Amino acid sequence: MTACSPVNQSKVDPQVAYSNKTPIPQFLDDPYEPVNRGVWAANKGLLKGVVHPSARVYRSVFPQPVRTSIQNFERNITYPGRLVNNLLQGRWRGAGQETTRFLSNSTVGLGGLLDPATQWNIEKSDASFSQTFGKWGWRPKTYVVLPLFGPSDERNTLGLLADRSTNPLNYVNQPYQSATYLTTYNQLAATSETAQQLLEIEADSYSIVKYAWSHGSKYEQPDTSQKGPIDIPTLQTLAAVSIAPENENFLASNREIKVKIPTTGRKLKFNYWLQPQSAPLVYILPGLNAHRLSNLSLALAEHLYEQGFSVVSTSSVFHPEFMENASTANLPIYVPVDSKDLLVALTAMDRRLAKKHPTRITKRALVGMSMGGFMTLNLAVQDEGKNSELMSFDRYVAINSPVDMIYSAKLVDQFIHSPMAWPEAQRQDRINNTIHKATANGIISKRTGPPLTFDQIESEYLVGLAFRFGLRDLIFSSQIRNDQGVLQTPLSKWKREPVYHEIMQHSYRDYFYQFAVPYYQAKGINAAELLRHANLRNNASKLRKQSKIHFLTNRNDFMLPDKDLRWLRKTFPSSRLKVFPEGGHLGNLNSPDVEQAILKALNGLKH
Repeated sequence: MTACSPVNQSKVDPQVAYSNKTPIPQFLDDPYEPVNRGVWAANKGLLKGVVHPSARVYRSVFPQPVRTSIQNFERNITYPGRLVNNLLQGRWRGAGQETTRFLSNSTVGLGGLLDPATQWNIEKSDASFSQTFGKWGWRPKTYVVLPLFGPSDERNTLGLLADRSTNPLNYVNQPYQSATYLTTYNQLAATSETAQQLLEIEADSYSIVKYAWSHGSKYEQPDTSQKGPIDIPTLQTLAAVSIAPENENFLASNREIKVKIPTTGRKLKFNYWLQPQSAPLVYILPGLNAHRLSNLSLALAEHLYEQGFSVVSTSSVFHPEFMENASTANLPIYVPVDSKDLLVALTAMDRRLAKKHPTRITKRALVGMSMGGFMTLNLAVQDEGKNSELMSFDRYVAINSPVDMIYSAKLVDQFIHSPMAWPEAQRQDRINNTIHKATANGIISKRTGPPLTFDQIESEYLVGLAFRFGLRDLIFSSQIRNDQGVLQTPLSKWKREPVYHEIMQHSYRDYFYQFAVPYYQAKGINAAELLRHANLRNNASKLRKQSKIHFLTNRNDFMLPDKDLRWLRKTFPSSRLKVFPEGGHLGNLNSPDVEQAILKALNGLKH
C-alpha cells in the first residue's frame, strides 16, 4: 500500500473550475416518494412524540442488564427463523452453531434470558429471509418506508413478513403473545436516542437514510481492495465520522430549549449542559451545514463539560434550521450579515440562560470548528466589548478554520469530480462501490466501523460528496422559501428527488454566481464585496491585535495550503497558534493532544 505525503498532494487544482457533469451514486428507485415521505413523517412523529420520551423513562426504570436479558430472550426465541434460513442458504455450519446456541441458552441460559453461548465462544450465524432472497439472486430496486419498521425495499418487506411467520410468539395465546410487543419495544428503546439524533441533525433525514439503505442492505460485500495510492489528509478527515461522545448517555443529559430571535420573530432551538455550580460557559459552533447535535459537537461538548465548563451547542448559519429561523437573509454567504445574525442569536441564547440561571455563568467563550471557526474569527474582530447591545466573549477559539473560503469551496468542488480519473466504462460501478464501502465502514451511518480502506480518489470523492449533500440542503431550503427561478425542476417538499438530482449538479461556484450574487446585487452588494469578506486576510490587522483569539489547525488540513499556513504564522504569535502535524480536517478532534490544546486555549476562564 502506497501513500501520499502528510501534506495534501491531491491531483485536483482548486484554481481551475470544473465543468464536467457531477458524478453521483445510484440509489434505489423511489417512485412512491410522496407516500413514503408521508409514512416517514408519521413514523417520525411517533418516535419523537411517544417512543423517544417513553424510552428514556423505560431505560431509567429497567437497568441495562434487564434490557439485555430481554434482547437475549428475543434472539433465542426467534431461533427457528435463523435455522431455516441458514439451511436454505446451504450454511450447514451456521445452522449447527445456531442450534448449539439455542440449546445452550435455553437450558443453562434460563430460557434465553442469559447468553452463556457467547461466553463459550459459540459464534452467531444471523440469517433472515431477506438475506436468503439476496443469496438466491434477488436484487431490490424499489425503496419503501414501512409503518413503525421504517426504511425497506420490496425484497426486505417480503423477507420481514416471512421472518415474522417463523417467530413462535405469533402462535401462542395471551398473555404470552404480549412478549412480542415487549421485545419489539425493547428494540425501539435501545435505538431511540440514535434515531432521534439522526432525525434532528439531518436537514432531510429521509434522503440520507434512503441513500444508506440503498447500499447498506445489499447482500453482496463491497470490493474493499485499494486500487491506488491513499491520500492521508482526506483519509484522516473521513475518520472524523467515528468521533462521538464516549458516554452513551451524554446526549440524553442535555436540555433543549427555544429562544425567540428578535430580528426574525421566529424561535431557534439550542442545547446546553450546565454545571451544578458557577462555571465558564462555552458556546460551540459546528462546521458548514452542521447541526447542534452532530457527533463532533457532542464529543467536544462532552470533553469540555467533563473539564468543568458549561456548554451550549447551536447549529451552523448554513444549516437549514438556522437559515429558516434566525437568518435575516435568504442566502447565507455575506459574512457581515451572517455574523451579525449569529451574534444576535447567541445573545438571545445567553440572555435566556442568564435569566434562567442568574448565578451559574461566569465568563464566556466561543469555540468554532471549520466554518464555525471562520465565523468565530469574524465575530472576534467585531468584538466591541461590554458596552455593545450584543454580547462579547472572553475567549475565541477557532479549530481548523479555513483562511480562504473560496479556495476551500473550489477544492471540495474538485473533490467530487475525482472519479473522472476512472475509465468511463467502470466509473459508475466504482462510484457505487465506494458508497457501498463507505456504508460498510460506517461513513454514511455515522457509526464507528472497521479500519478505512479508501484510496485517494475514493476518499476525495467521499469528502466532496459530503459537502455537496450539504450544499443540496442549503439550496433547497433557500429556494423553497424564496424561489429565484434558477432551478428548472418544480420544488416540492413531498417529491424532492427530481429537484435534488438537478441541485446535485450545482457546485459551490454555481451557488455563488447563480444564486448569491444576483440576490445580493439586488441589495447593492457586488460580487467583489462578497469575495473580500470570504478571506481572513482582509482582517489581518484586527486578527493580529485581538489577543482573545486562539487558533488550532493541522499541517495537512487540505483546506490549508502552504501560503495560508505561512500567513497564519505571521499573523498569530506561537502562544496563540497551535499547528499539529496531521489529522486532516477535524479528523483528530478527539486526540488527547488536541483536547489538551483546547483546554489550554481556554486557560484562565475559570479564575
